[in-house]
Amino acid sequence: MGKTTILLLLLFALLLTTSLSKDLCHKDDKNTLLKIKKAMNDPYSWDPKDDCCTWYSVECGNANRVTSLDLSDDDVSAQIPPEVGDLPYLQYLTFRKLPNLTGEIPPTIAKLKYLKSLWLSWNSLTGPVPEFLSQLKNLEYINLSFNKLSGSIPGSLSLLPKLDFLELSRNKLTGPIPESFGSFKRAVYGIYLSHNQLSGSIPKSLGNIDFNTIDLSRNKLEGDASMLFGTKKTTWHIDLSRNMFQFDISKVKVAKTVNFLDLNHNSLTGSIPDQWTQLDLQTFNVSYNRLCGRIPQGGDLQIFDAYAYLHNKCLCGAPLPSCNVKIQATDLYLNLPSE
Repeated sequence: MGKTTILLLLLFALLLTTSLSKDLCHKDDKNTLLKIKKAMNDPYSWDPKDDCCTWYSVECGNANRVTSLDLSDDDVSAQIPPEVGDLPYLQYLTFRKLPNLTGEIPPTIAKLKYLKSLWLSWNSLTGPVPEFLSQLKNLEYINLSFNKLSGSIPGSLSLLPKLDFLELSRNKLTGPIPESFGSFKRAVYGIYLSHNQLSGSIPKSLGNIDFNTIDLSRNKLEGDASMLFGTKKTTWHIDLSRNMFQFDISKVKVAKTVNFLDLNHNSLTGSIPDQWTQLDLQTFNVSYNRLCGRIPQGGDLQIFDAYAYLHNKCLCGAPLPSCNVKIQATDLYLNLPSE
């Protein structure tokens, strides 16, 4: 190989290295990220000299457009910059565990037509759950938990055709569960509404959905919730604890897939069905209700201690005292000689 050929190859390699070192990040996205950097007080020390596709917490997809932005675990004091809506190809937006992130969720997010995941949890966000979220037809995952959001839950969220997961727990939400939640466009995997101030009755239509997980605990919900059960469903986790539900559980049949069943601190009546002995349970609690009768023997119902059954009207049988013992004690008391 001649010297000229070697020199040409070296020159080509140099040119190739130079071209690869150029900023691949789309200039519009980089300018937007620099505005976010300024508004967020320079998270993670993004260096403007570097390719923004290499910045920590930023990911790029086809044509080197930003598709993911994840700002988490920081003590930054700011609000969500409205410029996040100027990343047109964004699919995943995460602001998580930023305790000093305040203000409302900006309406510019409605411009992100490709957004699949909106994860804004463990912050100090205020204001409502935005109605405009229903415009984001590609949304699959919404997590707004552990904030200070208030107001009612928008019924329009049920219009999202791809929604699979809705997490609104640990806020200050009020009002009822929207009637429209019984008509989600697809089988929603999980719905988490716990630790709010929701009130009223559960829409009967909610029984149409085969949730894997439903958590309505620690609200002010009342009335009948029996429509959430059924042997034809594939539910795994049901938590209705610490509400004001009032219905007879005697004929409530639970899907054999249920592994977590917590109904404590309500006003449930009736007796525990024999069918519940067929469940493979890891968590179970029916304490602080108005249940009565013998606890069915068998299955997993006896692997839980008395605390899972305490403070009911007249439940008896293992792990509580024997029903016969209670009767004998009563008879003994009634037959004591008078002084």
